[in-house]
Amino acid sequence: MEFHTTSSPHTKRINRVDKVMLQVVLALLPGIIALIFYFGWGVLINLILAVIAATAFEALVIKLRKRPVTPVLLDLSAVVTALLFAVAIPPLLPWWLVILGMAFAIIMVKQMYGGLGYNPFNPAMAAYVLLLISYPVEMTSWLPPFILAEQQLNLSQILAYKFTGALPQTITLDAITMATPLDQMRTNLDLNRMISEIRQNPLWGDFGGLGWEWIGNWFLMGGIWMVYKRTITWHIPLAFLSGLVGMAAIFWLFDAESFPFPLFHVFSGGAILGAFFIATDPVTACTTRTGQLIYGASIGVLVYVIRTWGGYPDAVAFAVLLMNMAAPTIDYYTRPRTYGHGEVRRE
Repeated sequence: MEFHTTSSPHTKRINRVDKVMLQVVLALLPGIIALIFYFGWGVLINLILAVIAATAFEALVIKLRKRPVTPVLLDLSAVVTALLFAVAIPPLLPWWLVILGMAFAIIMVKQMYGGLGYNPFNPAMAAYVLLLISYPVEMTSWLPPFILAEQQLNLSQILAYKFTGALPQTITLDAITMATPLDQMRTNLDLNRMISEIRQNPLWGDFGGLGWEWIGNWFLMGGIWMVYKRTITWHIPLAFLSGLVGMAAIFWLFDAESFPFPLFHVFSGGAILGAFFIATDPVTACTTRTGQLIYGASIGVLVYVIRTWGGYPDAVAFAVLLMNMAAPTIDYYTRPRTYGHGEVRRE
């Protein structure tokens, strides 16, 4: 086997997996609290279900593989997968779909490839895409932020709906759910309405969807915290957001009534979550600095392209999975030259 030595220094700060994952969990907390504040108990129920299911499936597979269970569970990677999946799904998603998503993420996407460090795709995003394609109605039925809700479900009513599908006789599902800001923008643009007309809807805030932009701000704070703590580097998040904003700016400058303001794309969906918490997955992302910039920028461009002309308004999961496939090739062609050695031969 041929080994390639990169340039010195080789002594680096040691990051244990559990410590890195704990930093990710802590960085997610502000955004999670904001999600619960705006969308209610359903978010918390999804989080609890996802964490329990992910931990159980991880333990089951490790046990079947006759390996020590405790060290694997304590690395917190299954918990991070569960949290990332849970914050991306609608609050009223039926319980069994949450379990199905976690089963697919942990068993098929992670453990079938050998476990942490071997999976080529981000497990949380693979599970999200599976459910979005298989159950599009359930995966696109979001609650409005509480400040826009005419009717709200209490905790017992949410539990009843998630586990039995039953709603109070005086409440219909259509009355308590609505499309996301990205869905509404895309639908209205397809009807040839102008941006200025669309933004008269009370759903909109300063830059993006009302409530959604504050959730994005809190995830942004968590992401900046991870960069500060050197849990992640700035390369992928900055390249991701630059690619997205750059593409959006070009078309917005061309026609501001047909293409939304660039910050709308940043603060109305999963862009910030994707840039800092999903695209930076060290297992599935590029590892070279140049590769990370290419990888991140490509995800940002793909997000804009799919949102604008594709079939799914929030395209972060699709863009990340597509670039997961390209990451090894990007790393191969962006490997740095070692000082004092000739150019790396590529066969």
